[in-house]
This record gives sequence, structure tokens and C-alpha cells, in this order.
Amino acid sequence: MKHIIIGGVAGGATAAARIRRADENAEIVLVEKGKYISYANCGLPYYIGGVIKSRDKLFVQTPEAFSRRFNVDVRTRHEALSIDTERHEVSIRRADGTTYTETYDRLLLSPGAEPVRPPLEGIDTEGIFTLRNVDDTDRIHSYLGTHRVRHAVVVGGGFIGLEMAENLHHAGAGVSIVEMADQVMAPVDFSIASHVHRHLMDKGVGLWLGRGVERFTSENGSIKVWLNTGETLSADLVLLSIGVRPSVRLAREAGIELGARGIKVNRWLQTSSPDVYAVGDAIEYEHPIAGGPWLNYLAGPANRQARIAADNMVYGNREEYEGSIGTSVAKVFDITVGATGLAAKHLKRMGVPYLTSVTTSSSHAGYYPGAFNLTLKLTFAPDTGRIYGAQCVGVDGVDKRIDEIAMLIKRGGTVRDLVRTEQAYAPPFSSAKDPVAIAGYVACNTLDGVMPVVTWRELAAADRSEVCLVDVRTPEEYSLGTIDGAVNIPLDDLRGRLGEIDRESDVIVFCAVGLRGYLAQRILLGRGYRRVRNLAGGYKTYSLATQKVEPVEGQPCGQAEDSGAESGDMLRLDACGLQCPGPIMQVKNAVDGMKAGQRIEVRATDPGFARDAESWCRSTGNKFVSKTSEGGYHTVVIEKREACGSAVTPAAGGSRDKTFIMFSDSLDRAIATFVLANGAAATGGKVTIFFTFWGLNVIKKRRKPHVEKDIFGRMFAWMLPSDSTCLHLSKMSMLGLGDRLMRHIMRRKNISQLEELMREAVYNGVELIACQMTMDMMGISRDELIDGVTVGGVATYMERAGNSGVNLFI
Repeated sequence: MKHIIIGGVAGGATAAARIRRADENAEIVLVEKGKYISYANCGLPYYIGGVIKSRDKLFVQTPEAFSRRFNVDVRTRHEALSIDTERHEVSIRRADGTTYTETYDRLLLSPGAEPVRPPLEGIDTEGIFTLRNVDDTDRIHSYLGTHRVRHAVVVGGGFIGLEMAENLHHAGAGVSIVEMADQVMAPVDFSIASHVHRHLMDKGVGLWLGRGVERFTSENGSIKVWLNTGETLSADLVLLSIGVRPSVRLAREAGIELGARGIKVNRWLQTSSPDVYAVGDAIEYEHPIAGGPWLNYLAGPANRQARIAADNMVYGNREEYEGSIGTSVAKVFDITVGATGLAAKHLKRMGVPYLTSVTTSSSHAGYYPGAFNLTLKLTFAPDTGRIYGAQCVGVDGVDKRIDEIAMLIKRGGTVRDLVRTEQAYAPPFSSAKDPVAIAGYVACNTLDGVMPVVTWRELAAADRSEVCLVDVRTPEEYSLGTIDGAVNIPLDDLRGRLGEIDRESDVIVFCAVGLRGYLAQRILLGRGYRRVRNLAGGYKTYSLATQKVEPVEGQPCGQAEDSGAESGDMLRLDACGLQCPGPIMQVKNAVDGMKAGQRIEVRATDPGFARDAESWCRSTGNKFVSKTSEGGYHTVVIEKREACGSAVTPAAGGSRDKTFIMFSDSLDRAIATFVLANGAAATGGKVTIFFTFWGLNVIKKRRKPHVEKDIFGRMFAWMLPSDSTCLHLSKMSMLGLGDRLMRHIMRRKNISQLEELMREAVYNGVELIACQMTMDMMGISRDELIDGVTVGGVATYMERAGNSGVNLFI
């Protein structure tokens, strides 16, 4: 039996070795148009970046060694030109240009895929590359060695594009990624990709999302990349990673049937020509879950297909291929992203009903060193709970969990199987409740209706005036950032503050990652609240998914700012394994015990810690000195400052205290008052706002508890604005149209709304005092006013005014 194999990388070389093990007497000819076979094409970016030092390590087998071990006639630099399926002949061209014909009994096509290189103006400019094989790698490696590459542009945010961005960054270049879609890593949902966006930006990589390349020009020795938005980027090197397409020319010209995307094969990996089989990137096969044609550019399935096809070529069609669900994993700097099965966006596009769950837990026991957060998203059927897909992002343990779930998906498993699965447990490797088990518990609760959820997209699109949004995190977490319109009722205070939540409203609760939100949800449902949903993935998922990705040019690797203190003088704090607000609380406690001028170095594994530490320093007046990130560990240096207030010094003999009387309930005047109050608080001194008469309407709660009122109190409540969202402009209100227009303009201009300004004022220590006399007269109860308001009279005001350098009546 004579076998010819066209293509000698993953699928072809594997099939040749398998055929030899099955039939010692077979004649095997391996035809490869390149110079190399069986090389690690997935390792090519890491050789360019210097992670893999030796080029020789990229080669699993040399042609000579492979030929000798497996008795295979290996013919590199031989290109198959055509196939005659009737005569069982292949026309082949040698490296010197001469051609010859080879006959076969069985033929295997493993031609792979070729990179997309669109016909853009200037695409052949020196310094523009694609990366698909060893020759491409050698060209890029040589270019980096002979040119000073300070700025690089990667076109395409897929796996290869991200791996090349990381390795060009390691090589010292500032890297910008241009991607037509609104996210990188197409196999995962936007919410998971947002973790990658944040990490890339933290590493100094520029993200130009939602943009395409129109053309390239060469200017002053560099390449100018012109985008379809009119923006331009300058680069010393450009890598095109736009995608690949199956190599189907040979099959098409031979009359072999093609599918919608690639070479069509049956369950034995046999083409329409009975003696021709095909494997790898060039074939399409029905997706096990979705059905329909499916391309799969992954080495693992290609090797499995090669083994099955080889057996069927030798023994006859006896082993069927079950199909691939697209299990993949990628390293992006310090984090790992894995996916298997179908993401939510693919299910939505297909019109398949689904549910999702999002959980965040530690890769192993939090008390054991090196515990990192894992965020795991599941998609599953809303009736049976069958798992459709999973995505995971984190520093450590991602591949382990994705592989485990992939096996369940291929066997038709459900979310209930996740909680039945036994994982090996010891503190260095997992937790008693493994992240897979936790994901299963949450998915089961969602499936059973025990935990109704709202997704970040649904909340972002919701009318906030129609829901009661409750942040059940601690006040410290709340102060570092929350969702617009949320009221802070910590979980442990919830039972005592139920009166602040309207029983008839749609209530959405949230915490950092979802657990405390679930506990709050169970409390409210148990106390008679009917419509309570928990935010899937919590504030962490929402804040990442709604973050602004500003297009900036990538920055080269830089050194961390000098701490300015000798190593021996620096205090050190290990906050690893803790999730927010744990690290920040430890920082606060440590800094409280330090002297002014002392510095502390804090190390944490919470990926949001550096940003939280910066926010904390801004709010407390301490100095944020530096931040570094390496291997999933985030290290910041903070210097304690004197109790702060301000860099502004008052005039000699003057007071920095300011007092405002808020008499009006006009929207524009209220905004102006709180802008001035926040600005005054930033300059130091005590700031007080005294609310009297109509000004009390500004500080009413949106959702007030039921309060018994007399006839006059009910009349005032009926005639006056019920809360700050109902205030009107003093001019141009136009029956409320002007009010809505003003708020719309403020959102477009990224100006804080009145309600945000009010929360900032409370956080900044602005004293809000409601006039007791006016409250009594208008029948307003203290319970109807927002949190942070105190009640006082004229004496209180006069005392504040007497100590102030500025008094304003508004």
C-alpha cells in the first residue's frame, strides 16, 4: 500500500508516523513545500520575543531524523501542483523547478491554512510581515536584529496577534493593536475580553478597537498606518494578523467537493474522492453542539484527526471523528485566557436560548502563597442545563479548569455534572470548593430560579430610574467606585435598613463578584421582596465591561519609578490571596500606623489592586509613588503624607472653611452648589451646605420609606419635586424637555450628574445640614432624606458661618 501525504507540519507528520506504526511494509511519501516538517508553529512568537532562546528548539523532528526513525520518504521543498483522483496521481514540483508524477493508493491532504493578506495600498512596504511559518519567523527575527524597532503595530487581536504584541513588547518596542471588532480574542465574550483589555492597557499596550486599516505609506524611514477613522499610527514594524483561510486550491482543482468554508469530509475524514482523506486547518466539519460547518485552527484537533485518518487509510473506515468544540488557551503577558464550546455571543447569533453564570474564585486556597483570582463564565441550556461553553481568565489554573469542562461538554454534560465532579484538593493546587464546583453551584441556582440574575449588558441598558440599585459592599469598597445610581447598604447592615428599599420596586443587588449579592438577594426574598436580581459577576465584571478603552500609542517596557527609599527602610506588606477590599483595608491599617514621609511596599494578587490603591491615595491625600506588575503579582509603593487637605494655603488670618445656603431647588443651581462644594473640599477646610425651604427637595431620597403625614405634609409632598431627579432648570425647562436635554449633554460631555456630585460631596466630607424648622413646616421626615444628611437649626448655621471665610446664598 502506497500513501502520499501532502503537508508535513502537525497533521501530516503525525499521520505519517501513525501509518508506519500500523503498517511496517507500507510505502509512505511525505511532501512538504517548505524546508521544515513537524515544527512548533505555536512557539514562533516566543522565539521572536526571546523567550525561546534557541531556534533549534522549535523543531520537533528534522526531515532526516524523521525519515530515519519512521522509514518515511520525506521530500521537503517539494510542492504538490495537482491531483488526478481518477488516475491516483499527484504532480509535484521540485525546488529546482522540475516536475514529476507520483502515484498513490491512499492520499492525505494536510495543506493547512494561509494568512490573509488583503490588497491594501502599501502592503508590500518593507517592515510589514505576516507570521505563519519558520521562514516568516526568520525574516522578522532578522529585521529586529538589523533595525531599531521602537514602535510596532499589530493588525488583528486574535491569538497570534496578542502573542506577537507581548513578544514585541518584550523585545523593547511600544506596541499598538488595531482590531476591527470592539474586542480582542474573538472566541470569548466581551466581558471576558475586557479583562484582557485592562491587562494590556496596564502593560502599556495601545488598543485601537473598532478600527480597520485602509493603507500604508512610508514616511521618513517609518511606516504610517492609516485607519478607516482618519487616525494614523507610526511604526517601525507592522505585523499582519488579520486571520487565515483554508488552503483548498489543490482540492478544488482536483474536483474534490468543498463545503461552505473548507474541504468537506465525512465522519471518517474521507473526502468526496474515496481514496483521499483530509485533516487539519483546511477541513470543515460539523460542530458537535451547534451543527453546521465549522473550521478549527487548532493543533490538538489536527493531530487527533491525523491519527484517525491514518487508521482509516490503513484498515478501512473503522474509526469515526466526533468533531471539535474549539478548546483553546492563550497567554497574554501575566494572564491566561481559555475557552471551550460556544460563547454567549455565538449562541445569540444562532438564536439558541441560553443562560450564563459568572463566578470569581481563587485558583487555590487563599491562605497558601500564590493564590490568584479566576473568573469563569459558563453558557448552558435554560431547560436541561446542558453545558454549551466555558471561558476562563486568570493567572494560574485556567487550562486545568477549561480542560475539565471541555470533557464534560463533549460528553453532553450538564451544570449539575460540574458539582458532582471530584477534583484533587490540597492547598497548593485547589480549594475545598474548586472554581469549577463553585461555577456549577451558581449555574444550578440560576437554572433552578433560586438566583435570578441581571447581566452587565442588561444593567447598562436599563433605565436607572425604574430600578432600585443596592451596593452591598463595604463603605470602603463603595468609596473606591460604584455603579451610577446605587445606594450603599452593606450586607451586614441590610436587615436593619430594609426600610430604605421600596418593596414594590425592581431591586438589583450587587457586590464585588456576586457572592454577597446572592446572600443579600436571599435576605430580601425571604423578607417578602418579590423582584430581586443579583448582578452576574458583580461590580468587577460590570466595571471592566464598561471601562473606557482610549486609543493611545503603546509604550515600551519601562523601569518602575524609583521608590526614593533605601530597601531596608521600606515597610513591606503582603496582601496576596486577598480579594477587594482586603488589600486596601490592610493598606489603610498599615498606613494609619506610619509616620509622615514613611513608605510602604504592598504586594497583592488582586488584579484591580493597583487602580484601587491609586484611588485610595487620591482620596486620602497620601502619595502614590509607583506600581509594577510581574507574573500576576501587583506591587505598589505608597508614601504617607501629613493629614491632608490641600496644597492651597489660605490668606493670612483667613479661614479655609466655606458655607453655602441652598435655598433653591433648581437643577442648575443645585449642580453649581455641589460643584463649588466639591472644589472647596479639595482645597481644604470644612465645607457645609445648609438646606432650607425649597432646597430640601434636592436631598430627598429617590425611594423613600412610607411616612405618615398630615394633610399639609401630603400637599407639600404632592406639589414639590420628590427627589433630585425631578428638579427643573431655572430657565429653559420647557416642561421638562430642557432638564432632560441638560442631563443628556452632561453625559455626552462626561460631566458628573447631580446625583454623582452629591455622593462625591458626602465622600469628600462635605457636611450636609437640613433645616429642622423647614422640615417641620413642610412635613418632611429625616427618613426621607439621603444618607449623610444631619439636621440642625439656625444656631448650627450661624456657628458654621461665623467660622467660614466664604458664605454663599444660592
